[in-house]
Formats: sequence, C-alpha cells, structure tokens
Amino acid sequence: MELGVYSFGDVQRNPETGELGSTAEAQRNLLEAIQLADQVGLDYFGIGEHHTREMPASAATVILGAAAATTKNILLGSAVTVLSTDDPVRVFQQFATLDALSNGRAEITAGRGSSTESFPLFGHSLNDYDDLYAEKLDLLLRLNESEQVTWEGKFRPALNEALVVPRPENGKLPIWLATGGNPNSTVRAAIAGLPVSYAIIGGDAERFAPLANLYRQAVEQVKVPGADVRISVASPGFVGKDAQAAKDLWWNHYHEAFRALGEIRGFPAPQRAGFDRDANGKGALFVGSPEEIAERIVALHGAMGHDRHFFQMDLGQLAQKDFLSSIELLGTKVKPLVDAALAEKAEAPAETV
Repeated sequence: MELGVYSFGDVQRNPETGELGSTAEAQRNLLEAIQLADQVGLDYFGIGEHHTREMPASAATVILGAAAATTKNILLGSAVTVLSTDDPVRVFQQFATLDALSNGRAEITAGRGSSTESFPLFGHSLNDYDDLYAEKLDLLLRLNESEQVTWEGKFRPALNEALVVPRPENGKLPIWLATGGNPNSTVRAAIAGLPVSYAIIGGDAERFAPLANLYRQAVEQVKVPGADVRISVASPGFVGKDAQAAKDLWWNHYHEAFRALGEIRGFPAPQRAGFDRDANGKGALFVGSPEEIAERIVALHGAMGHDRHFFQMDLGQLAQKDFLSSIELLGTKVKPLVDAALAEKAEAPAETV
C-alpha cells in the first residue's frame, strides 16, 4: 500500500505575540515537508487548494515544481484541484509541465471543492456547482487523451483542433476523482474509468466500505477499456512516539483548526469527547503511535481494500518540527509495519468454510 501526506499549507503562529505568521513561510515549510517525505520513503505528497489566511496553499504546482527538482521518488499531486473553478487547459498544462520536471511523477486529483472560497474568487456561481465540474472534468479527460482537441461546452470557449502541450512523460497523467462520500461521484469515477479518492474526515471510517464496494461493482458493470481501478483514502492524522501524548498534542491544533473554520462556515467547535471517539478504534482521525496507526490502516484496508492512504497532519498552527517528526515516523515506522502486515496477510492461506 502507498502511504503519504497531504496539506493545504499551515501558517505558523508567532510564539511571542500569538499572531498568525507569514503565509510565504508556509509555502517554504511545505517544500521542506515534501523533501523529508521523499527521504523517509513515503510514496505520495498531495497539496490541496485553499484560499484562507490559515491555509494559504493556493498554487500547488508551483510548490510541487520546486519539489520535483529536489526529490527523487515521491509522487507529486494535487489533493485536490478544485476543477470547477479552474480552467482545465491550464490545469493540464501545469501538471504536464510538473510531470516533465519530475520525470513522470505528477498526478491530478480533481474535485468539486468542499471549500467554496474559490467560487467568488474566480467569478463562478455555486448554482453551477455540479454542472461546472462535470463539464470541466470532461474537457480535462479529453486533453489527457490527445494533444489536439476539438471540444465545446457551456462554461468555457470552444476548442477547434487546439494544440495543448507539453505532453506527459508517460503519455497520460494519472487523474483521480475526489469525493467526500457521494455515491453519484463514486459511480461517475467508475463510468469515466478513473481511480477514486475518498476524503474521510470524521465519524466511522469503515462506513465508506459500501462506497468502495459500489465503485468496484460499477467498474465491473461498465467495463471501461483501460480503466485505472484504484481507491485511495485521505484522512486527518498525526503520528507521535507515544499514543496518548500524540492525541493530547494534536487535539489542541485540531480544535483550533475546526473552531476557526466553524466561525466561517457556521458549525460549532469540536468537543474533546468526539475527538477521542474518532481518534481511536475505527474512527476517521488516525492519531497515535506508529504501532496503533499501522494497525488501524491495515484494519481499514481489510474493509475497503484501498491502495493508498494519506494524511493531513499540519493544521491549527501545528509547529513545523512536530509536522516533520510525524512525517518521519510515518515513513520509517508506520510504513514498514503496514507493508509487513499486508505481506503476511497476502501469504496466508485462504480460510476455508
């Protein structure tokens, strides 16, 4: 299984004044985190799209481009590109350029966007929320198929045998469809022949197992030639040497992040009891020791059979040193444990009834 990290950028807090620090520093911190993730053997780093003072990672390909020149193996992707409010031609060109600079390590994860700040920012109406996404995903997939495209839609000027370059190193870019758990989006991924990425950020993580089954059933029914059939899971998470100390530390930052978001979007601040429920057992928050996190990843794999699991660790002004420490533990401790456990399960004889 592939393991990795995703981030929206996390602005540090000045320890003397308590004020939020530099959004520019947050971009440099992201680059440092990607470089460490590559060094400790993680498989994937994704940068999401946010336009807030606390989470200012709004230009993923710029940071990933810098990472392409200073890393060797790690896959570099978006998590997610808010495709509804972007231009598919520019998205494709930027990621194809990243793919060239990284020798074929670029990926796009395209979503509708649970954070809607980009709609007024780029002049789009939330009334067109799904129609925008459907049309732009169609164009993005057409661009991935051929360097010369003729296309017509409602929200963008038509293309008439337009040349779109550069082209990806390996012919096509891996394009994932992101969803927060929508059955229609699950089926849409299968019909398009795309891998699906589930964002599981609260509650019981295994409640997504029926969606994974729905995805595989739809794939089997539509039988798209050359379909890329994979499932990934994105979760909040944090790894510390001691399980309880990790939960106590990360709770403060988790609370701060969702308290601030709640003020903007109109939901209450989280309570510790709910956090403790979700940060243990089958909950969606993967916070704890390396051994605990490895055990919970393997358990969820038993329910969903997912191929990639990646974690948002830096939120609520988590100190950069703690973010880096968590990345190091994920790569050097959790990943070997997960690999060994899944290899052992694969080699075990099938149970007889």
